[in-house]
Amino acid sequence: MLERRVLREKAESVRGIRDIILKYQVIGIVSLHKVRSSQLQELRKKLHDTAHIRVIKNSLVERAISDSTIPNAEKLKEYVEGSNVFLFTNLNPFKLARLLEKSKVKAFAKVGDVAAEDAVVPAGNTGLSPGPVISQLNSVGIPTRIESGSVWVNRDTVVAKKGGLISESLAPILSKLGIKPVEMGFTLKAVYDSGVIIPEEQLRLDLDEYKKNLGEAYAEAFSLSLNAAVPMPENIAVLLQIAFADARNLALSTGIISPETIRDLVRKAYLEANALAAKIAS
Repeated sequence: MLERRVLREKAESVRGIRDIILKYQVIGIVSLHKVRSSQLQELRKKLHDTAHIRVIKNSLVERAISDSTIPNAEKLKEYVEGSNVFLFTNLNPFKLARLLEKSKVKAFAKVGDVAAEDAVVPAGNTGLSPGPVISQLNSVGIPTRIESGSVWVNRDTVVAKKGGLISESLAPILSKLGIKPVEMGFTLKAVYDSGVIIPEEQLRLDLDEYKKNLGEAYAEAFSLSLNAAVPMPENIAVLLQIAFADARNLALSTGIISPETIRDLVRKAYLEANALAAKIAS
């Protein structure tokens, strides 16, 4: 009896998840690794009006995906592993990725953590008193000196590269120095958007580089349209200016009289007459 009830409840849960899947265009699978409960609550508030956020057992999600009629759904299962939170929304996937990226916070590192950026110990006063800390700093390659009763770092020192692991000896040093090289927050493992699956690495956009590329593409397209004389709203004024200048130069070189050329033609004739007169006089 109990077993039958459990099966019925699971079936109802799967149907409920399937209905949610069919309701939204975008499904985001987000890793819960290194995510605080407070961050999850904050995300729920931030996306309250734009996304349905659920922490669901992977097995139930996989069954719901199998029962749904959405295209290319089976490939989505490849990303349903580990501890996840599922986002159902109609937001643009890249906008969703940006929102999650902005929700990340800096944190002190533990042994084995991955540095989110280069961990740099700046030159200057550490505020630490001389003692065992000097050998600890030196052991991770940080050059020091004692000055005015404090331990000073001689120069800016990179102690961990971006993507590198934080060692057992380095983690406590960074904490003592107040350096937070680790990011905690949500990472989109993949997004399903109307049959298209976009993995994490393709969701990362360098907006400055993207804007630069768009600017360069626009400039090249504009230049091409001018060279090919293809009229459009963006270039018509410049094309008319070029056409006017070309027509005027042609009229001047062939001596065609018009209101736009008469002054220059008279000036040209006057200069040529003076030059001829000077040559005859000599």
